[in-house]
Amino acid sequence: MKKTDAENTARKSPGTAPVDGAPPASAPVEAAPEAEAAEPLAPIEVATISPEQLEELKQRAAKADEHWDRLLRTTADFDNFRKRAAREKVEAVRFANEGLIAKLLPVLDSFEMALSAAQNAGDEAGKSLQAGVTMIYQQLRAVLQEAGVEEVDATGKMFDPNLHEAISQQESAEIPEGQVMQQLRKGYKLRERLLRPATVIVAKAPSA
Repeated sequence: MKKTDAENTARKSPGTAPVDGAPPASAPVEAAPEAEAAEPLAPIEVATISPEQLEELKQRAAKADEHWDRLLRTTADFDNFRKRAAREKVEAVRFANEGLIAKLLPVLDSFEMALSAAQNAGDEAGKSLQAGVTMIYQQLRAVLQEAGVEEVDATGKMFDPNLHEAISQQESAEIPEGQVMQQLRKGYKLRERLLRPATVIVAKAPSA
């Protein structure tokens, strides 16, 4: 007994036969896996400070500021000390001979007085003495000048208390008040330092 064509077709292909010209059925789409759940963040613990701890921190901060200020002052004091020591060292070198030169100034005064006395002598012996004393005097002055000694000549100048020492005042109508009338003894400086002020007599206005 012959089977029908429909039965034969159904036996060969259990599924529905594709229709000519129709596209083939697409494969079933697999469902995308669900996104993994995000890892939860750990909770942040907020530290609590007691009033006693806060007060202790304030005290430590105040002490730190105090120590810092003290360090700054100490550093500044040390820097000033270093500069002062360097300056004093330079001055000590520059004025190392101050004491010796001060002792030689009276010798210079004696030479000047000897020269003044020799100038009044009229004989040959006096002139020879004057020439010898002048030579020694000039040599001594040259040595002192090389050491940095300078004369303070107050003759005809206005009185300066920083350079002059007034022992008296005299009235004068010709010389302005406050001007040196007479210099009794020269003054001397060692570079910019005063060794001895000039001894002077200062003019003053005549009384009415």
